[in-house]
Amino acid sequence: MTDTTLNIGDLNGHAVGRILKEAVRRASTTIANQRTHFEATTKAGYAGDMDDVFTSADISAQEVYLRTFRECFPECGVIAEEDALTLSATPPISAYFTVDPLDGTKAFVRRQSHGVATMVAMVADGKVIAAYIGDINTDEVYGYRPGSEHVHRITRLDTFEPLAPAAGDRKPLASATGLLRDPASDYAQEAQDLIAALKTHQIMGASIGTWMARLWKREIDLLIIPGAFETPWDSTPIQGITEKLGYAYLRHEEGAWRRFQPALVTTTTKRPYDIVICPPAYLEDDGTLQVLA
Repeated sequence: MTDTTLNIGDLNGHAVGRILKEAVRRASTTIANQRTHFEATTKAGYAGDMDDVFTSADISAQEVYLRTFRECFPECGVIAEEDALTLSATPPISAYFTVDPLDGTKAFVRRQSHGVATMVAMVADGKVIAAYIGDINTDEVYGYRPGSEHVHRITRLDTFEPLAPAAGDRKPLASATGLLRDPASDYAQEAQDLIAALKTHQIMGASIGTWMARLWKREIDLLIIPGAFETPWDSTPIQGITEKLGYAYLRHEEGAWRRFQPALVTTTTKRPYDIVICPPAYLEDDGTLQVLA
């Protein structure tokens, strides 16, 4: 797919990238400006319990994206957590955006110094052609534009550092450090066995965008995600960047952790199985994870 054939109207990939990066920067600034003064209300989580939270910072960041989409991509669709930000594509245009204006709202309310992000992705012809994740606390942005061969880590000084693709040299699992979303006891037994076989593991919650970035920056070696609700605004941007960098998705079936291609979800979907994300370095030639000792 070339920039001239993207089904998004009269814009090429370079223009799309610049517009989305600027939207992420503006949303990040809007969120950061409300760190010490914001309004918060509770709302229902995906399981139906009133255990989630929504803030004025979510609303302000949402308005940044909504204005950007309406002004720059008026014919594209939008899939978002909040109904006010959900729009239908105008035929023949079929491309759409996913957006999470504030990922890690609970961490934001706690005024954590990590785990707060803003995320946007663009999908065309069933592929994530652009994705950007802004880390509110570090002012860094991770992402790529349509047509680009690289994912960049962009700093507050506007330095563009290409993130290295997933390493291909074979490595032993016993030397790996894993990153979990929840305590090991919350995972299925197969995942618990894998965790026990690693050299060590860490646990980190809040924004899944900044959580995933620790793999992309190679601070850790692999990720283990428990079964949970999949949402397009959370899974689409991280899936785009992760696959662009060459990392593998695995799930446990037929007695082994096997590589698979996750589908792009367009609605909130319950995923009943755990997922491992790792470099090909930990895979056998048949796409399965190394046999545990």
